[in-house]
Amino acid sequence: MDRPGERLKRAREKLSLTFRQVVEASQGIARRRASDEFSIALSRLADIENKGTVPSIYRLYSLCAIYRLDLDEVLQWYGVPRDLLASESAQVGVPATHPVQIPPGARATVPLPPDMRIDLTQTTFLSHIVRRWGKMSLAFLNGVDLRHFRYGLIGLEDWSMHPILPPGAFVAIDEGRRRIVNEGWTSEFERPIYFLELRDGYMCGWCSLTAGKLTVQPHPSSEQTAAIFEFPREIDIIGQVVGAAMPLDARRRRRVPSGAVPSASPDR
Repeated sequence: MDRPGERLKRAREKLSLTFRQVVEASQGIARRRASDEFSIALSRLADIENKGTVPSIYRLYSLCAIYRLDLDEVLQWYGVPRDLLASESAQVGVPATHPVQIPPGARATVPLPPDMRIDLTQTTFLSHIVRRWGKMSLAFLNGVDLRHFRYGLIGLEDWSMHPILPPGAFVAIDEGRRRIVNEGWTSEFERPIYFLELRDGYMCGWCSLTAGKLTVQPHPSSEQTAAIFEFPREIDIIGQVVGAAMPLDARRRRRVPSGAVPSASPDR
């Protein structure tokens, strides 16, 4: 494989740009961005192309702008797989429940070979697809479109909605459903679950709103008590959880004392 510096050199030569022209162009970008970090000295440009010097994120931005290159592709040249950022994040355990950012360009479908058909109404073994394509979209697993929702991850120490949403569950959040629904379900699986933002963190739970008091009710099996907040002064509703992908090996590694509510205050 060609070194990244050699690829950048070829991109410059294809545009018939001299070192001096690239330097001047980068200085213009630096002026517009009001930061000298975007400026590239002639000697540094030579080192990037010939000695394998890795440019800073600011100079890489300038080079991509000048050479009309895609920044994500150039990051790949340097061994930085931006398209794997979301899945990489999923491998890093975080104890608190938190939002997850999905890039706008994330794929919302899984390309299937022409000779392969899947009936989503039937239970299906998907290992052969994973091996063939290497990865698949969370939208395919959850039946939601990645582009139209926000996302959250249930913290590894957050057992408040277990077993419906165990620790480590990845959830899709519909911001258009922020109104608390107090009726209309026949079981706990139909009752809306809301993703909530506190002043110092996030939480998930069933909710009821009465006279400016928002009650967040955990699942009974969590052995936690409900938390009551002044709404909207102490808590905000991000949206309703409309889809989830969850680990099947979630086991209770730590018993939460009765009455404890992670990332929230007790009844007040």
